[in-house]
Amino acid sequence: MKRFLRENSLGLVFGLLFLVVLVGQAVAGHADFNRMQLSEGLPEVSLGRYLTSASFGTDVAENWQSEYLQFFLYTFLTVWLLQKGSPESKSLDEAGLESDRDQKVGAFATDDSPPWARARGWRLHLFSNSLGIVMGLIFVGSWAAQSVAGVAAYNEEQLGDLQDPVSWAQYVREPDFWNRTLQNWQSELLAVASIAILAIYLRQRGSPQSKPVGAAHTATGIEG
Repeated sequence: MKRFLRENSLGLVFGLLFLVVLVGQAVAGHADFNRMQLSEGLPEVSLGRYLTSASFGTDVAENWQSEYLQFFLYTFLTVWLLQKGSPESKSLDEAGLESDRDQKVGAFATDDSPPWARARGWRLHLFSNSLGIVMGLIFVGSWAAQSVAGVAAYNEEQLGDLQDPVSWAQYVREPDFWNRTLQNWQSELLAVASIAILAIYLRQRGSPQSKPVGAAHTATGIEG
């Protein structure tokens, strides 16, 4: 058990932190939602009712889709795009898909390579792009969930203001939807640019997101 915990500590800790923060968001969001309900002369709702509400669903989904947009773009764009001096970039002479030998696929697969790395045709192509594809699918799914929950929450406000509800197609053209979406996208893109550029000149000893403390600022694609 101790070995399992040590070897999987990164995923386990982040998974636990995710659950703690999600519970915190639910409790704080529930309190804030009921505050707004009372201010508008409406009854409070239970925590269970809030967790199944469009308001909570929108808040969760809009953050998920922006995070997975970041991962999707970062996974694909770093195949070709470089940043001199950054550990987040590949070496300056490695842009592109790299050779089969470097990627250990096909005839160059090793005994412990995944089975599809030794395959040919569509299976190898799919496995070779599976990380980016899955990140992209989660992004699209989260974006769709945000839009569906968002239109429900938006229509609740519309009806409360004695205005006509809108369809999903109308909602995804509304400023409310794109304001929610773009404010998350810009923060994620800024975060990626920040870590890629700041890691050129700053260090964190022992972190794989940083170069070795004594590495030159111009050293590219090496990790501490």
